[in-house]
Order: sequence, then structure tokens, then C-alpha cells
Amino acid sequence: MNARRMMGLCLCLGLLALARCKSATTTTSDQPKANPSFQNDIQPIFNSSCAISSCHNATAQAGLDLSAGKAYSTLVNVASTEVPALMRVSPGDATNSYLVMKLENRQTVGGRMPFGGNPLSATQIQNIKNWINNGANGN
Repeated sequence: MNARRMMGLCLCLGLLALARCKSATTTTSDQPKANPSFQNDIQPIFNSSCAISSCHNATAQAGLDLSAGKAYSTLVNVASTEVPALMRVSPGDATNSYLVMKLENRQTVGGRMPFGGNPLSATQIQNIKNWINNGANGN
């Protein structure tokens, strides 16, 4: 076998090994947390998917600023502007929290969130639901 083919084979085997390592580590981190932290688990979801340009940041759509330092106070026990009878986040009740309805596309007004982007993963939504069901603490 010539040197060029040997290098190609080694490169392919290395990439396969790397892919197996990555998939093995990904499956464990894709599990929802039983008791997610707002600061460590929920705010990062908002930072990457919601508090972005022309969405829920300083120019907040519907008065909902989900940027760091503001998200908690604009969500928890705050009435939705679209459906004022519902709280954006009702601690202990993810099913009836308007945020979850929007994420799961169960709302009766407006569109699914995040708007125009990719929906959150099932793990991200479950972490948000677990956070709410555990009392929506600001930790």
C-alpha cells in the first residue's frame, strides 16, 4: 500500500473514531434535567434562540425581553400580552404557562416560537417545563 493511501485510510479511521466519541457524549447531554437551573440551563436557551436581533431582546416583541438579567422578571407571574388571562410562566404549572404553549405550538393567538427559526429541541422544551413545574426559581 502506498503512503498516500495509507494516510487516507488513517484519516478516515480517525474521523470515524471522532464521530463515535462525539455521538457517545451527545446522547448523555441530550437528556432533560430533572431540576434545571434558570441561570445555567434556561437562560442559555433564551440567549441562543430568543434574545436575538429583532426578537426578544432590548427591542422586545410584546414587551418580553428575554436577554440575560431581564428574562426572569418579564416571564414569571407576568400576564401574557396576547392572552392576558394566562401567565407567561405560571410557577408549578408548565401546561398552562403561555411560554410553553407558544413553544409547543398550542397557542390560540400568534405563531409558534421561536418565530421563523428552528423549533427548540424536545430536550430544551422539557427542561423549560421541568423548570416551571419545579417552581420557576430564579437560581
